[in-house]
Amino acid sequence: MLVLLPPSETKRDGGDGPPLDLTALSYDAELGAVRKELVDELVALAADRPAARAALGVSQRQDAEIDRNAALRETATMPALDRYTGVLYDALAPATFTRATRDRARSRLAVCSALFGLLGADDPVPAYRLSAGSKLPGSGTLAARWRPALDSLLARIAGDELVVDLRSGGYAALGAVPGAVTVNVLAERADGTRSVVSHHNKAHKGGLARLLATSRAEPTDAAAVSRIARRAGHAVERTGDHLDLMIPA
Repeated sequence: MLVLLPPSETKRDGGDGPPLDLTALSYDAELGAVRKELVDELVALAADRPAARAALGVSQRQDAEIDRNAALRETATMPALDRYTGVLYDALAPATFTRATRDRARSRLAVCSALFGLLGADDPVPAYRLSAGSKLPGSGTLAARWRPALDSLLARIAGDELVVDLRSGGYAALGAVPGAVTVNVLAERADGTRSVVSHHNKAHKGGLARLLATSRAEPTDAAAVSRIARRAGHAVERTGDHLDLMIPA
């Protein structure tokens, strides 16, 4: 099973790993060419602050994000699972994994990144700024640039193992996963009406990712994923390969 996560806008600073080596990242054969192009473009773009702010959607007060991109090739790295922060990763809480659960999570978690395409949990990456909706000058959308490579890679992965796709819409657009298990978080009111959860959506998906990444079970379909969630006390409804995770409104 592979649990596919979105990245986060916020990244942890620092690291004790060597500078970025694109050939050390997972799926280099399939994604290396696009990764190199994007890293080269981000580093060059950082020299033009106004253009970089516009492309990345940041303000002058966020110029430190542009500085991160300027130093992409020189700064220290850390495992992807530790680099990303924010609501989903707080709920995932990788720092609290035991050695055994970390080993299991390493093989089950991957991150879909606007800059790197698809990352393994332990892939060493620097802090950077690039979102799925960013538009680099003189090039197509990131979805248009990634989809030829990611569609093929993700289809191959999905042919070999179950994929649980927890990505948000912008990152799901970077590459399609045929037959993936998808998840929505719905709030259910006392009268039975329901609505899609937005604010706490990431927290619940992060909790589900932690559950799946550390479970001793080896699910092979949506029904098995649903059973794991239910055994942990979650209310889940399944329709084919889609799960609705129900929470009280």
